[in-house]
Amino acid sequence: MAVIEVVVGDITREDVDAIVTAANESLLGGGGVDGAVHRAAGPRLARAGGAIAPCAPGDAKATPAFDLDPPVRHVIHTVGPIWEGGDQGEADVLASCYRRCLRVADELGARTITFPAIATGVYGFPADLAARIAAETVTTTPTAVERIRLVAFDEETATHLRSALSAVA
Repeated sequence: MAVIEVVVGDITREDVDAIVTAANESLLGGGGVDGAVHRAAGPRLARAGGAIAPCAPGDAKATPAFDLDPPVRHVIHTVGPIWEGGDQGEADVLASCYRRCLRVADELGARTITFPAIATGVYGFPADLAARIAAETVTTTPTAVERIRLVAFDEETATHLRSALSAVA
């Protein structure tokens, strides 16, 4: 079973094999975490993303990490659900994002991965519910990944993630 850690920080500075970015379907870059990852990885990331787009909500696709510092070798792009009130299958789509990213990481041979709080920014997914889904999914999905880091952009998000992990432990 993977070691799972929660940290507050900048996902682009993580010491991992693969960074997950919360992308839009075009994989061309956006705001928030995705914008930060694209700025750090350089313009080739958008070109590579555009070449494999579109990416459906709940799916994940990988590109090289380009200008991100080693050991980061891969960016895994996943498209979270837009929050529509909770009765449109959003929870299932969000869980699929985490499962698919872990599957892609396994295909790439990644042993370490970092996730942002997928869909909690402009997509509006409630942070506490998203944290529970993330914790449950990463703890129950079979994977060869050895270390999973959940990177929060603020202490409030980290608190939600830590509480959710404690509840499933």
